[in-house]
Amino acid sequence: MKELVTGPDLDDETLIAHYARPARPTLRVSFVSSADGAMEIDGLSTALSGADDKRVFGVLRMLADAVLVGAGTLRRENYRPIRLSPPRVAWRRAHGLPDVPTLVAVSHSLDLDPAMPALADAPVRPIILTSSGAHRPDLLRVADVVRFEDQDLLSPVRARALDQILCEGGPRLFGTLLAADAVDELCLTVAPVLAGAGASRITAGPVSPPRDMRPAHVLRGGDHLMVRYVRRHPSVDRAPTGCG
Repeated sequence: MKELVTGPDLDDETLIAHYARPARPTLRVSFVSSADGAMEIDGLSTALSGADDKRVFGVLRMLADAVLVGAGTLRRENYRPIRLSPPRVAWRRAHGLPDVPTLVAVSHSLDLDPAMPALADAPVRPIILTSSGAHRPDLLRVADVVRFEDQDLLSPVRARALDQILCEGGPRLFGTLLAADAVDELCLTVAPVLAGAGASRITAGPVSPPRDMRPAHVLRGGDHLMVRYVRRHPSVDRAPTGCG
């Protein structure tokens, strides 16, 4: 057992090293939860977030090829178009990446409004993954609509060379990805709040067996803890690289 020692403030360069792009295709899941495991207060996760958590959130987006999000979360959290600060755009350009990651929304029913800013104003044409056979010409004007089969959400994304995927929820999408044994990392922020009974957890949906993870690091920002868990592999260690 070791004590968590507080060190100097971390700049973006150090955070990039902590969350470096892995050498192989990776699915990271990012969530914030209360100390007693709730994923939201009054229906929104923003009440649990803090300045340092948002900074890590921005770095995770900067490092990603695609941001994967469920349609319910897209609507509930009022998603805006993905934008990055000029220094983060410059970092991506220096590493041969587009200015921003691609938004990938999952909607089984295709019940999405094409006028929502996250789609209509996106700087990069979004992708909508669906299992529906519905025809939505209005959505096709603002996004690529791609069907997936048998809960295989990631193959259509990686077929477009979007290998580093950041999932931002919601809990049902996280649960589906866990059931498919697709999750490589969980970047979890623990907020200094006890939400009490009744709030949802960060996973929902189909029952799946437990997965062994190991903590790669624990950061403290104010009273928030940012923990990066990586999947345990019996014979393969996921050594990170600065860019991949």
